[in-house]
Amino acid sequence: MEINQEFVDELALVLPKEQFYINEPMRKHTTFNIGGPADYLIFPADIPQLTEIIKLLNRHDIPFTILGNGSNVLVLDKGIRGAVIKFHAPMSYKSCEGNRIVAGAGAYLKHISQFAADNGLTGMEFACGIPGSLGGAVFMNAGAYDGEMKNVVKEVKTVTATGKNLTYGSEECSFGYRHSVFQANGQAIAEITLELSPGNKAEIAAKMEDYTKRRESKQPLELPSAGSTFKRPEGYYAGTLIDNTGLKGLKIGGAQISTKHAGFVVNSGNATAQDVLDLIKEVQDRVYKEKGVRLYPEVRIIGEQ
Repeated sequence: MEINQEFVDELALVLPKEQFYINEPMRKHTTFNIGGPADYLIFPADIPQLTEIIKLLNRHDIPFTILGNGSNVLVLDKGIRGAVIKFHAPMSYKSCEGNRIVAGAGAYLKHISQFAADNGLTGMEFACGIPGSLGGAVFMNAGAYDGEMKNVVKEVKTVTATGKNLTYGSEECSFGYRHSVFQANGQAIAEITLELSPGNKAEIAAKMEDYTKRRESKQPLELPSAGSTFKRPEGYYAGTLIDNTGLKGLKIGGAQISTKHAGFVVNSGNATAQDVLDLIKEVQDRVYKEKGVRLYPEVRIIGEQ
């Protein structure tokens, strides 16, 4: 990678140095602990900063990729050219007014769930164990335990690829199974307003404790992963299909089908992205051959192979 020093100098006028990195390994910034370097890794703190960053990237003709906290993503081994704009701690602000919570895209789902509970609001319990950011959850319409983001999102503020600020109502987000309009329009989800309902704090806490125990007992949280690897095929469960095909524990390089939950590919130690891709293909081929069902990855695959 050839560093654009003019861009770096201008970026330093917009951000403090702890909010951007050059030639940064993405394995340090994904829950899979996998991924080659990003040319530039940038952490905006608010919408005005994000807007200025995107305009600056455009002026220098530098492509950019939007990332949440790095779950549900596989960064390929050669990394990502251009810039990665990552929503994390600097953009994790949150506030509550009445039944509504307004939060930055970088806020962790588990923290938003707890914040809602602390304010006596119900509706976010389902997300207490999802290992992702709020922005990423909206992007994917994340869900668990019969809850989905589409049920609680009131409004989404975005910044377009040209630096324009837009606002979407929930009905404009085109939410579907693990889908939103933002997967196609390339806009950066910056701030989310959630609309919840008043609830009993003790009941909310009990539900969150139950969901947490269920997740801990079933999911391979002790090893790095991107979360659930495959989308659920209609009428089936991916993990059950994989298990019934005899693939639980199957390993290619450092990538392995979890022995705890066959729906997860885990990094058992120094896995490369290619290991994961090879394992995904092997699972797809064998499940289709034996069960006649096609599996598709839920995990986003980005970067250069």
